[in-house]
Amino acid sequence: MKRLFKINILLVFLFLYIPILVVVVFSFNSGDQISVWEGFSLDWYAKLFKNPDVWRACKNSLIIAGVATFISTIIGTAAALAIEKYRFRIRTALTRVLYLPLIIPDIVLAIALLTFYVQVKFPRGLTSVILAHVVFNIAYVTIVVRARLEGYDDTIEEAALDLGANQWQTFWRITFPLIAPGIIGGALLAFTLSIDDFVITFFTAGVGYTTLSVYIYSSLKFGLTPELNAISTMLLVNSIVLILLFLWFRGRNTQGYSVL
Repeated sequence: MKRLFKINILLVFLFLYIPILVVVVFSFNSGDQISVWEGFSLDWYAKLFKNPDVWRACKNSLIIAGVATFISTIIGTAAALAIEKYRFRIRTALTRVLYLPLIIPDIVLAIALLTFYVQVKFPRGLTSVILAHVVFNIAYVTIVVRARLEGYDDTIEEAALDLGANQWQTFWRITFPLIAPGIIGGALLAFTLSIDDFVITFFTAGVGYTTLSVYIYSSLKFGLTPELNAISTMLLVNSIVLILLFLWFRGRNTQGYSVL
């Protein structure tokens, strides 16, 4: 039974990751076929870097992910500190509202945001996408920072206040260094989710504000090419690097106050 269980897990992993491996391999194919290997080449990556549409989409993706991550990190960190350090009347309700984007399907959230933009006549463009990404990124940042704050020793802050530091000095010299790994980890996770998002971006972006994920979807209408495999490979590498960084910072979260 144990052997069958291991075989089942192996088959599941093969089913999930072999298609990804095929995409990566055929991004280096010298021919224009995605199913016939004709030899190793970097020509598709060279064409990719010369494609102005790809650069435009990449620029939009980086702007959206960067700004959305910055805003959601500030709001998510503030929310986590408020929830963990203070007791107030709407604390439970606030927590549930913050975590709603985690359980709402992306398509439902995307349609809701699109409907809201139409109702208030908010123009769709980079700003509308950034606000949409902030909505779901706040929840992830809050969760990661709250995990860092669990078991947090408030007596350290009290000692700093007793020694003459004000609230602002205590935050920057005591609180912030202790929770910094959680903040950075949450920001990395938010950036990863934002730069890879398709559904919400597709519904909330305006004409001329294509991101890499939307560009890939649009290009599929003209057929599959190794260039799309190259773009997908670059996005995959980007996601892996960011996730590894997030896991590293999350690992530092478990080391108590060693960050000092």
